Amino acid sequence: MSDLIIPSHTPDEEGKVLSISPESAGWKYVGFEVYALQKGKTLKKETGDREVCIVLLTGKAHLSTKTEKWENIGERMDVFEKIPPYSVYVPPGDFYEVEAVTDLELAVCLAPGKGTHPARLIAPEDVGVEMRGAGNIERKIHNILPEQKPADSLLVVEVFTPEGNWSSYPPHKHDQDRLPEESYLEETYYHKVHPGHGFAVQRVYTDDRSLDETLIVRNGDAVLVPKGYHPVAAPPGYEIYYLNVMAGPVRTWKFRNDPDHEWVMERKLAAKQL
Repeated sequence: MSDLIIPSHTPDEEGKVLSISPESAGWKYVGFEVYALQKGKTLKKETGDREVCIVLLTGKAHLSTKTEKWENIGERMDVFEKIPPYSVYVPPGDFYEVEAVTDLELAVCLAPGKGTHPARLIAPEDVGVEMRGAGNIERKIHNILPEQKPADSLLVVEVFTPEGNWSSYPPHKHDQDRLPEESYLEETYYHKVHPGHGFAVQRVYTDDRSLDETLIVRNGDAVLVPKGYHPVAAPPGYEIYYLNVMAGPVRTWKFRNDPDHEWVMERKLAAKQL
């Protein structure tokens, strides 16, 4: 298996099924964890020097921090309901405590924080929903924590790719700190597949092909994108969901399309307007 694929495992004593740290990934900014909590179970963690965005992937919960408490948040029972999730932003120097009201799957997105912003609920109506692309590169986007919303480092987004379609396409990258043209952002992809026995295909490659891997990604796998272009394909018969977490030295998403394939978007958009 590629070192870029981090598979889920059975829950540990905390309910953790997946963990990526800057140290394990070999980078500086992004951390990512997934927990599966049975109804009635609790999880309590300190944020330390990192800001956190908790995304309720499925199920309902009570969630509290030092200063806030939210009861019975959560709505969707399956990510493929395609409705925006409930999420909670928690600053550094705080804690979060989650009690599972139902069986619960939650993602914990982490990056360096400065303590600039207070804890807050990100309700479904606060999530920007858009369709991106056209034709067989069209996909649905849930902007949970985009750069227009308050945070120190984190960028968090969900993507739904219909069967037979491609996303993160045309292939793009954000691995150079050369603003305003391109920003350096580390990125994780957390994949779900429907039906669950299917797979996705993700390629990660650089211009010089010093990195060039084509990955077969299963339900519950995470993919590390330390650099390079990183398109995703949904095979016929299988819908693909992924949760993206990005962070870097500057909180802005400025990307460069692969010039060999940039023309595809122009053609698809032109056809859509006919």
